[in-house]
Amino acid sequence: MARGSRPRIEPVPDAPAATVDLGADRALVIGDYHAGIEAGLRYERGVELPSDGPARRQRLLELLRNEHAARLVVLGDLGHRIGSVDGAEREELDSLYKAVVENFGARITVAPGNHDGGLEGLWGDLEGVDILPQAGGLLGDADRGETVGVCHGHTWPAPELLSAEVICMAHEHPTVKLTDSVGGYRTEKAWLRGRLDRDIMAAGVDADPDTITWGDPELVVVPSFNDRSGGTWVNVESEGFLSPFLPEALVDADCYLLDGTRLGAYNSV
Repeated sequence: MARGSRPRIEPVPDAPAATVDLGADRALVIGDYHAGIEAGLRYERGVELPSDGPARRQRLLELLRNEHAARLVVLGDLGHRIGSVDGAEREELDSLYKAVVENFGARITVAPGNHDGGLEGLWGDLEGVDILPQAGGLLGDADRGETVGVCHGHTWPAPELLSAEVICMAHEHPTVKLTDSVGGYRTEKAWLRGRLDRDIMAAGVDADPDTITWGDPELVVVPSFNDRSGGTWVNVESEGFLSPFLPEALVDADCYLLDGTRLGAYNSV
């Protein structure tokens, strides 16, 4: 297969979102939307917060509009509850579908995450929605060798994703802990971008590393779109990663803030 130009995943400045051209479509890529999280926090932790659903939706619509995107790609955890979708979460997802598909006219592609167990029953038959398998899928132009693998990252990706030039995942909610000279600290959302180890990835998907179609993909881990969903401090060793293939499969990876600041290797920030 002839290789084309590597698809460019371009982070949107100062936003937890990126753009990518997928053939005829320009797509906006986000992860970890966590619709209905406030109801979940009330049930899980006894935390009472007013819903930020309308503001989340408006922020997303502004990004779609400003980036001239015809498709929204969600890298999993579109909803928050694990299992059935009801109550406030269902209301927010219904409003999101109406706003993005019916009113704005964009398609939605979802690579399901561990919080999306009820999504197929809610959105599976809706016009304008494509729900990928749990292990993700390929988007783009395979004939030209210009493909992007998309998955949530809570499981090993489907073997075909390893043929892509770029793999985008979420799940980690990557953040960095930045400490000042007097011991104070702040946390900020971050991007991770780096290369993957072929042998580790092939073994994880039960494939032969010598015969697997290997695109030498760049891994892009996107920050959480939801501001209330917490995160993994990727530069704190004791935190640990959530994905089954991280950090072992990362040959190297740099960390970037939302404003584009490159902090260098994530494990030495």
